[in-house]
Amino acid sequence: MAGAQDDDGPMSDLRFVVVRDYNGKPVRNAAVVLHPVNRKGKQSRGGLELKTDGDGRTSIDGIPYGPLRIQVLAPGFQTFGEDYKIDKAEMLITVKLKRPGGQYSIYENHGDAKKADDKRPSEQKPQ
Repeated sequence: MAGAQDDDGPMSDLRFVVVRDYNGKPVRNAAVVLHPVNRKGKQSRGGLELKTDGDGRTSIDGIPYGPLRIQVLAPGFQTFGEDYKIDKAEMLITVKLKRPGGQYSIYENHGDAKKADDKRPSEQKPQ
């Protein structure tokens, strides 16, 4: 086996832990997607998807050294994406997923912004 690895260059064993940003608890069944990245920083075609277990962990062995784009997707969380330089025989990557941010809508009242209806003089109540 060692001879085969030498022909392809150094390989890394990657370990992932996916947790909630706000309390550190594991996120189970999150999709961890690995995309090779070329020298120009562009994502290569193809990719590999892993799923986290009940402890928020997943792993893969035999990933070649070099740039790697990692995305993590889980329902109820913001999608995580970052590029990593794979350059060690074993790497532990911890991903902290955040809750989704609020959506901005032009149809909602945003504090200082007043609707046209709000510009009417207020009616005085009879006393």
